[in-house]
Amino acid sequence: MNKIPVREVMVSDVAFVSIPGSRDMVLKTLKERHVSGVPVVKGGELVGMVTRTDLLRNPEEDQTALLMTRDPLVVHPDDSVVEAARLLAENDIRRLPAVEDGALVGIVSVADIIRVIADLDIKRPIERYFEKTAVALWDEMPLPVAGAVMEYAYVQASPVIDSDLKLVGIVSDRDLINASVIEDSVEMSDMSSASDEDEWTWESTRDTLNFYYGVSRIALRKIPVKQAMVPAVTAIKSSEVSECARVMRREKIDQLPVVTAHQKLAGMLKDSDLLWALIEDSLEAGV
Repeated sequence: MNKIPVREVMVSDVAFVSIPGSRDMVLKTLKERHVSGVPVVKGGELVGMVTRTDLLRNPEEDQTALLMTRDPLVVHPDDSVVEAARLLAENDIRRLPAVEDGALVGIVSVADIIRVIADLDIKRPIERYFEKTAVALWDEMPLPVAGAVMEYAYVQASPVIDSDLKLVGIVSDRDLINASVIEDSVEMSDMSSASDEDEWTWESTRDTLNFYYGVSRIALRKIPVKQAMVPAVTAIKSSEVSECARVMRREKIDQLPVVTAHQKLAGMLKDSDLLWALIEDSLEAGV
């Protein structure tokens, strides 16, 4: 597996945005291409990455250049898939642009490597890899509150429970974006026409300039979480690594709630957790 090059699994038809550009264009690209992040290009050169999380964390920022992460990590198409997995896992990121001779030629994501893991036969149980804690949401919680909870907890997906504490679904940042609207408003700023250092200006007679400016925000609709969540596909502690990868690939999901025999929530298995299983399997195989 260490010999599989990135070029065999990367996506060559890369969705990207350019600068100068706007948040609306980024949002449009994410929705149309069904991706969670895209490279940012200027004059044919890779200059950054922008993701759904960047949009949600900066709801009032409009410029792509201020939303993106600059100087992202990259891989070469001839680098191994295991090396790409290590970069993704160690830096807790979800995608790596592939650059050759200075040009953007592809992108490899956690999902691409999950497809590799699915085709392998890694029988390790997921028990040692999944996260034993999870930020659960109540299905009646207002979606804007749920979005804030996920932001504060720095999670991209949360299991949803009902009033009986039963797992009833899952909501991800993708679901938040799909349930978002762009709100435009006009706000006012009071700006004095004179400086405090102008000794001849009387405070009582100082002219005031009312400066009005347009503001656009990404806003989550005021609906309960249960209207935005999707059904949860689950795993158990003894589920095998490649088996879970196949489920993620088939269902096109990146997280599985892990449940006990009594359907109680035990934690969350993220697709990125499975990268460590691939890395360890490669090390033990001595390749």
